[in-house]
Amino acid sequence: MTHQQIVLASRPSGEPTVENFRLVEGPVPAASSLADGQVLVQHHFLSLDPYMRGRMNDGRSYAQPQPLDAVMIGGTAGVVLASRHPAFAEGDAVVGMGGWQTHAVVDVSAPGVLRKVDTSAIPLSAYLGAVGMPGVTAWMGLTQILEPQAGQTLLVSAASGAVGSMVGQLARQRGCRVVGVAGGAAKCAHVTDVMQFDACIDYKAHATPAALLQAVQAAAPLGVDMYFDNVGGAVLDAAMAAMNDHGRIAVCGMIAGYNGEPMPMAHPMLILQRRLKIQGFIVSERMDLWPAALKELGTGVARGTLKYHETVAQGLAAAPEAFLGLLKGRNLGKQLVKLV
Repeated sequence: MTHQQIVLASRPSGEPTVENFRLVEGPVPAASSLADGQVLVQHHFLSLDPYMRGRMNDGRSYAQPQPLDAVMIGGTAGVVLASRHPAFAEGDAVVGMGGWQTHAVVDVSAPGVLRKVDTSAIPLSAYLGAVGMPGVTAWMGLTQILEPQAGQTLLVSAASGAVGSMVGQLARQRGCRVVGVAGGAAKCAHVTDVMQFDACIDYKAHATPAALLQAVQAAAPLGVDMYFDNVGGAVLDAAMAAMNDHGRIAVCGMIAGYNGEPMPMAHPMLILQRRLKIQGFIVSERMDLWPAALKELGTGVARGTLKYHETVAQGLAAAPEAFLGLLKGRNLGKQLVKLV
């Protein structure tokens, strides 16, 4: 059995390419080499997420840059192969931040680095999506910033993605009208037919800011009360222009500017005129909220009242290309890499 890792070989200048990554191979760590408090995990799934793009830059952000020639950061779900910690046993299903590699030696004496999960009613892969960081991100932005009220209208960008699709479903369960924005007719059909949004706008079919705003206003005739932003740029401008007084905007991501493109705001005066609340948030800063979020998400997935979709690449070597595709919106739902 070979241990594979993908490291960051170079920092991208503008749009990243596969040349920014390097595949490294070596022997699997031996179980006999484990120290007290350590476990050896074989990863079955790797999570690919947009935040990783920001970590590739060597600049100030909310997290430290990804070091060069080190294993790329990333969430993982797998199975314990060997353990020298009493709380973990061989065969336990676990989730952690194992990175872009097939195996990891984890010091579980540090709290929170690895958690056991129950796969009897929830598939292992779902703990990286709907019942993992993306789901918690959706729950946190919705409940803590947007404060949904029955009868109000929520607009969600990147609505077919892992976060956006969960935001909409959680809001619908709270009695809101939910309008998604996604790229392409097929994605919009998925958002309305599978995720049960009230409407979905194909931003690719509206080439000008005026046309996009008109589409938002048509889908939200009573105006927009809440906007969950994953992309920034033109969709943020349209959302602000359609916003009701005292509207709330949760800024989760701004993928339109991840490669360093400037993103001027078209009408910043609307923040004052309509008394808008705009708040960015990082899901890892509120670990105290994760248990409540995971309880609702896990119950919904187990009962089938929360739907999710996965796009799965095969093998660690496919991770860089799959990641670049994620940044270009080629995935539907959660982007994973299957490692076993």
